Amino acid sequence: MRKQTINEKRKCPKCGKKENQVNAGYNRSGTQRCECKICKHKYTLNAKTREYTEEVKKEAMKIYYSGVSGRGVGKLLKMSKANVYNWIKKTESEGMDK
Repeated sequence: MRKQTINEKRKCPKCGKKENQVNAGYNRSGTQRCECKICKHKYTLNAKTREYTEEVKKEAMKIYYSGVSGRGVGKLLKMSKANVYNWIKKTESEGMDK
């Protein structure tokens, strides 16, 4: 049986209760999951973001516009080529709006 304690850091994002929040394993990235015993909602504590920084995006655009293909940029920076192509589309559409 899981231990039910009141922890100030744990608060259910759905119902807002702090009591009856228990551990419910880990997600794929290794972050602690919790479950609210009141509303049965499962949530992640301190979820990791998977967003690239602006510096990485600018570096990718710089490499791409210097003549390297989107696939090549993805290989150089060890990221998905789809990310690079999405950033290219976004910068080109922003350039057209101006």
